[in-house]
Amino acid sequence: MQRRTILKAAGLATLPLPALGQGVRARSLRFMPQAALAVLDPIFNPTTIVTTHGYCVFDTLYGCDAKLRPRPQMAAGHTVSADGLTWTIRLREGLRFHDGAPVRASDCVASLQRWAVRDGFGQVLARAVAEWSAPEDQVMVIRLRRPFPALLDALAKPAASPAFIMPARIAATPADKPIGVDGMIGSGPWRFLAGEFVQGARAAYARNEAYVPRDEPAEAAAGGKRVHFDRLELVWIPDGGTAAAALQTGEIDWIEYPLPDLVPVLARDRNIATQVYDPNGFLGFLRFNHLHAPFNDVRVRRAIRDALVQSDYMQAVALPGDWQECHAVFPCGLPGVKEFPPAPRGEAAMERARAALREAGYKGEPVVLVNPSDFPAVTQQGRVSADLMRRLGVNIELVESDWATTIARRANKGPPAQGGWSLHNTNFPAAAIANPAVSPIIRGHGERAWFGWPTDAASEAEVEAWIGAGDAATQVRAMAALQEAAWDSVPFAPTGLFRLRTAFRRDLSGVLQGPNPFLWNLKRE
Repeated sequence: MQRRTILKAAGLATLPLPALGQGVRARSLRFMPQAALAVLDPIFNPTTIVTTHGYCVFDTLYGCDAKLRPRPQMAAGHTVSADGLTWTIRLREGLRFHDGAPVRASDCVASLQRWAVRDGFGQVLARAVAEWSAPEDQVMVIRLRRPFPALLDALAKPAASPAFIMPARIAATPADKPIGVDGMIGSGPWRFLAGEFVQGARAAYARNEAYVPRDEPAEAAAGGKRVHFDRLELVWIPDGGTAAAALQTGEIDWIEYPLPDLVPVLARDRNIATQVYDPNGFLGFLRFNHLHAPFNDVRVRRAIRDALVQSDYMQAVALPGDWQECHAVFPCGLPGVKEFPPAPRGEAAMERARAALREAGYKGEPVVLVNPSDFPAVTQQGRVSADLMRRLGVNIELVESDWATTIARRANKGPPAQGGWSLHNTNFPAAAIANPAVSPIIRGHGERAWFGWPTDAASEAEVEAWIGAGDAATQVRAMAALQEAAWDSVPFAPTGLFRLRTAFRRDLSGVLQGPNPFLWNLKRE
């Protein structure tokens, strides 16, 4: 199937991308992300597209390899005192920000302090920290009130707000205020070209000539971040058919998520390669707003969880063989994850959900489901949820908008009738929710929790127990108890585990696998 066939089938107009000269084309990498880049601050906004941008511009003290093990990145290494209360981290030589200033330990302290205000794992770490200090330009010291064995896991978390390092003057921005275009100064492998940024459409970067990569081979977010292109562009193409056509003609080099029904078409093109994006997969889920009726009632949340049919969701977003049912609060297949016996589905389950709604006092008030119209892996799941609610007799209002507008609205804690929301679907890469420390969606700390703001003291106690566990047996017990508590309190309803396929030009080598697209290690053969 050629470009004109795809465009004709989709009823699309001419591709809105400028042609590139051959010389510029050879030195430029054009990437089509999963969603439009509208917000730039990766600490303020934990979405994957913003994290992808963040990894280009900023670097981290530690990075996770393919097995989610922390490895030194900006750090040369560290030492820990015998009592486990003092961590001393020394920076690598030659680290510089894009404005030419050297990276100092004081920048790291300021960055981690800001990150720890917003990130769930960072918040837990911050409660254990007695003092962050920078006694020397190349040395940062973290003095703890109690041992925190998972400290490196916190500094290396690969998704949903990694602990990116930025200049102290920029990190001084209040954590509840997003850093804008002028603050995109990091020490990462790409320099952000602020003058070329078009919100929601295009972002451009130049290779950071001063970047000194590590010696180790690149592996996920760890190892040497070597850039072999002069220029990078993140280009947003709202229509999936148009994006596929652009990949076939070579006007873009890589699509993060091609539409599932177009993957077989692209795979048959001898100029296109496809591969599993992240072998660990993505956990889809329906998130409830715990602040407002009717989903502030746990009976309703349990009934909805036990009525939804995961195959309906998975068949809408993934190819056969690329998904599985997953009745769990962590991604199935990862160490220590417990799968719960699924309740029987069918009309009896639907009637139990209707009864739970009646018992909770639901009388037909509008229920708002916010859903992005431009994010295929989420869009179709939201529509499945809307259909389920209609069949349950819920007065559902499906509010669809672009991804940027959707994530802005889901931050609103107000009642649905006042610009808030009741439900939304999304998914997380497994690495971002792999354990109690990194997963924001398992937390039950009320209005400081991830969007939906559940409150569950039992879950919170087990999160703390897991993070602070001094031995493997204690950690295993805490993990088991947490899963029981969370399954009972239902912070979200899982919709299944699926693997997406990414597609890129066959002459592009070095595409890494992981929870985010990593825009280094890439060459044009």
